[in-house]
Formats: sequence, structure tokens, C-alpha cells
Amino acid sequence: MTNSISPATAVSLEFYDSRFDEQLKNYYLTDEHLKFTGLPIDNLEICKLEEERHAIVIVSNNEVAGFFVLHGWEGVQQYSDNVDAILLRAYSIDSNFQGKGIAKHSLKLLPDFVRVHFPEKNEIILGVNHKNIAAQHVYLKSGFVDKGVRVMGKKGELFVMHMDLI
Repeated sequence: MTNSISPATAVSLEFYDSRFDEQLKNYYLTDEHLKFTGLPIDNLEICKLEEERHAIVIVSNNEVAGFFVLHGWEGVQQYSDNVDAILLRAYSIDSNFQGKGIAKHSLKLLPDFVRVHFPEKNEIILGVNHKNIAAQHVYLKSGFVDKGVRVMGKKGELFVMHMDLI
């Protein structure tokens, strides 16, 4: 038996709403993953305070499998001067769901999700810690490009990656 998602497995991206609260409270990340990202519950608090931050839940078979935030210009400007970009931040897959292809599948869905819900955006940007080799690999395989831009983040140097939506 394989650990990857079968074609029948549904993975979807959904805007956060309160029906996900219980599962998000039980969201689990190993200490290794917490070095690079925060728990969804903490990010949700910030999203409630800042209207440019949009909490997105990755759902697999009706269960919360992952989480990320799409952040407008206030977040983008730390990484790029493209006012039509959107920043992908706080991306994680619950440790109990890792190794099943959910990250790959969710990132494949991301460009169309942004095109539909943020049609004015022409690029997705993210910053990934230089020590987070696994995440860099997943982002590059999912169509993000490393153009050599580097910025300092709270936890060290970040590689800025881009995905054009045009």
C-alpha cells in the first residue's frame, strides 16, 4: 500500500470558517516544523485583526490536513515591489498528514484558487527559510522559481520564491 493520495481522495482549498475550529485546535506540528512556521490557531488571531490576511484551510477527505495564509500588499512589500502579488505565508501540513502528497496537491490547486478569488493578482510570492530544505524542494517542484532574492526573516535568511499567474 502506498502513502500517496489516491485519485479518489479529495483535496481542496477553502477559506477558513468556524466549522474548522475544533480540528485546528488539534492541529499538530513536530518541533522540527515549528522551527519554520507557526500553528494555524496563532495565525488565525492575526488574520482576524488584519483584513489583508486570508486564512486558507487545506482539506483532505473532510479533514483539516493543512493551513496557510494569503497576505496582500502589507506582507508582499517585505519581499517584492510587485503591488499585484500576493504572499503565501504560514504554510504547513499537519504532521499526521505528511508524506501523503497533500502538499504537492494543495500547491497544484493554489494558482487557480488565487486566480478565482484574487483575480487582480498576477504573482504568488513566498519566503522559505534557507534551512528548510524539504519545503524548498516542494515549492520548486510545484512551480515556484527562486530568482536569487534573499531577505532576513525572524528565524534567519529566507529564499524568496515566485510563481507567475499570467
